[in-house]
Amino acid sequence: MKIDAIKHKKDHRAFIPSKEEAGYENVNPKVQAKKIAEFPKNPVVHRGKDPELFWMEKYGKNDADNTLSIDIRSLYRHEHIAPETLISSLYRLKESQGHKQHDMFSVPELFGSGLALDEIEKISEYYKHQDGWTNRLIQGDSLLVMTSLLEREGMAGKVQMIYIDPPYGIKYGSNWQMKMNDRNVKDGDDDYLSGQPEQIKAYRDTWELGIHSYLGYLRDRLLVAKELLTESGSCFVQISDENVHLVRCVMDEVFGSGNFVSQIIFKTTAGKGSSKLDSIYDIILWYSKNIQEVKFRPLFTSRLSENTDERYNLLEKEDGEIIRLKKAQLSGEEPVPSGKRFRITALNSQGETTGETSKLFEWKGENYYPPKGRHWSVMHAGLESLSKQSRLILEGKNLCYKRFLDDYPVSELKNIWMDTGGGALVFEKQYVVQTAIKVIQRCMLMSTDPGDIVLDPTCGSGTTAYVAEQWGRRWITIDTSRIALNIAKTRLMTATYPYYVLYDETEKDIRQGFIYKKVPHITLKSLANDDPPDEETLYDQPQIDNKKLRVSGPFMVETLQNYDPISPEELDKEPENIEQFEKSIFEHLMAAGIKTGIKEEKAVFVRVERLSGASLHAEGFYHTDNGEKKAYLHIGPKFGTVSRQDVNEAIKDCRNRGDADWLIILGFSFESNIASETVTTNMGSFKVTKARMHDDLLQAGLLKKDKKAASFVTIGEPDIKIHRTGNQAQVEICGLDIYDPMKNIVKARSAADIAYWMVDDDYDGSNFIVRQVFFCGGDRDEFKKWQKGLTGLAQSSAKRQAEKTLRIELDDEAFERVYGFRSHPIEIRKKGQKIAVRVISQFGEESTKAAEAD
Repeated sequence: MKIDAIKHKKDHRAFIPSKEEAGYENVNPKVQAKKIAEFPKNPVVHRGKDPELFWMEKYGKNDADNTLSIDIRSLYRHEHIAPETLISSLYRLKESQGHKQHDMFSVPELFGSGLALDEIEKISEYYKHQDGWTNRLIQGDSLLVMTSLLEREGMAGKVQMIYIDPPYGIKYGSNWQMKMNDRNVKDGDDDYLSGQPEQIKAYRDTWELGIHSYLGYLRDRLLVAKELLTESGSCFVQISDENVHLVRCVMDEVFGSGNFVSQIIFKTTAGKGSSKLDSIYDIILWYSKNIQEVKFRPLFTSRLSENTDERYNLLEKEDGEIIRLKKAQLSGEEPVPSGKRFRITALNSQGETTGETSKLFEWKGENYYPPKGRHWSVMHAGLESLSKQSRLILEGKNLCYKRFLDDYPVSELKNIWMDTGGGALVFEKQYVVQTAIKVIQRCMLMSTDPGDIVLDPTCGSGTTAYVAEQWGRRWITIDTSRIALNIAKTRLMTATYPYYVLYDETEKDIRQGFIYKKVPHITLKSLANDDPPDEETLYDQPQIDNKKLRVSGPFMVETLQNYDPISPEELDKEPENIEQFEKSIFEHLMAAGIKTGIKEEKAVFVRVERLSGASLHAEGFYHTDNGEKKAYLHIGPKFGTVSRQDVNEAIKDCRNRGDADWLIILGFSFESNIASETVTTNMGSFKVTKARMHDDLLQAGLLKKDKKAASFVTIGEPDIKIHRTGNQAQVEICGLDIYDPMKNIVKARSAADIAYWMVDDDYDGSNFIVRQVFFCGGDRDEFKKWQKGLTGLAQSSAKRQAEKTLRIELDDEAFERVYGFRSHPIEIRKKGQKIAVRVISQFGEESTKAAEAD
């Protein structure tokens, strides 16, 4: 097959539940125990005379807390994505015997055998069953996610490399990108404060004490990250000069100063606009888990293309004439004549001997001795061999040899990288904080092999995952931001890579690595002894097969277990905070009410009273044309997501009470399978509406001014139509009520702000498997690389005339559809077949709707 993706068939991971199956894992004793993970805050016990860095609340508010305690939560599968299946709908394979191209993509093969388990079997297998490996894109707090990987999934000692790119200083506005297609972020502007509860919580927890909180944030994550690393593993932290001195002290304390590997300086794309001496570099701190065991693969840069090595200042022309190169030629200002550049190198070594290496050697009728106090570096036979190869040359009265530039055409990479600025980003920047590919690539190639696991707890635009995918590493990447994860997901879904030839092309075992280019390393010893030269492996130059197109391998989008909803138990723990939060919600309900998304329509409450129930937290009364009506309110978690389970409990409670016309689910974010609906009871019916709370309720203290207008808005569902023709159907997106947190408005029935939408054409109610994707809100260039790659394969296959050769034909109509609002044709294979549509707005808001195709 000419279109391929790297799969890690011999590697495994723990089988976890989907979001729809949340809670099923509770039967596992490991989950039932509800343990707290604990880590010593100062783990290096043999510090010797190393100094220790202190900051505010390093050991807690009372300076007596020596242990970091972390809640252990579950991870849930949210989406299954295999770009191979997505690209398969954009071309046709022609063959005389009727090839069926979709047969090659089976769900268990792509996403592991766990999805093939019966529903009853699944419950007992969560966190026990070893599933096939798929790469992982996880939304959630990195500290909680890494702890879950460590404690629930047993990943201690499994990760080979961790790359952390935290905020550089204490000016963090740049991390709060509001829209996927808008990188314009203004510090100090209220309109650009994040609207994502996970990020707001991260801000409050992390930066309350400025640099002191920053150091605590980093220390905590490094402590957990260290436990995930293999004994040969490495941790890289990217940082600027603003805080590098402090961060290095923290890393000394976590890893031990003896496990420091290097401090890498790399040039950035531009200066930072300082009014004094500008800085054009950033720094990577490299620490190992165990310096004695650390995996290291040296990288090399070419010397043949560099004209700046002034030591190779002589040139042997083709006719044997030797000339000295001019300064302008050495600097590259003038061309160098054809020939072989070389430098003169001594043929003697320090110290006198009494043997052959101190005796006279005759060359071209002249006698030569090594200088006083020195001896020949090789035996006389070696000097004869050098003479036959025309390697000997005089420098003054001393016999030396010619060391040609291409004897060793590469030089080992050191820790100052000046070629990482400017074009090193390779692609247009999509995220406000985005690292050049070359930087992460070098770190990865130096410290890992194909098949190793790479983890990035600061995903951003997904550069680490992108590089890991390119080089055949397994990857896990984490971020709190929905915007960041959607940018990363888009990038990975549509990426193309060179096809690197595997060392084991038969079994496709990626752990055997690629076939790499090798270069000679000719030394004086190999020349003198007529030995074959040593070779250096260029790990960044694998052999490429240009007749194949490679896309990203299968990966899953996962989410962290929700924060618990407000309950009586929580009220006891934090009465002041919870009461203030609820009071603020009640005030906003009575001052501005709930906007319904229909023009200026809104429901303003005349009074709101608190309830003590676990699922219904308040009752409110509002005026209508028919008099006063009653509504019950479920208040979602302050930092987190309203779950389907929470909604079901609220509906059950509302149905039992039977005296309200409206159930309002208030939340900052919602699980994607929650829909507004009408529930019918014996006493009539009531409307269930999900309403998004405005971010002002989270940002108190961060905003310069208080806004009470429209703090609650209802969120509509995707408006979809299914067009059925025979045994085929197409889904059409007609619109979506989209909440714009920047303008605080709901754009009703508009498809303009949809970033992209996805289809699962055979939805089972538990696992959303992305089988089609459409980028209707982009620049219509997301699939250009796929189109270019497929065009190249189609042209090459058309040249082959064998009768049974698979021939690729692009489906031009399909390429037109990928930027629109109507899906590719879906084959209806069974009665009751469900089609699920998931829509993602430019603001990262997500909504899912499922319907039967009948």
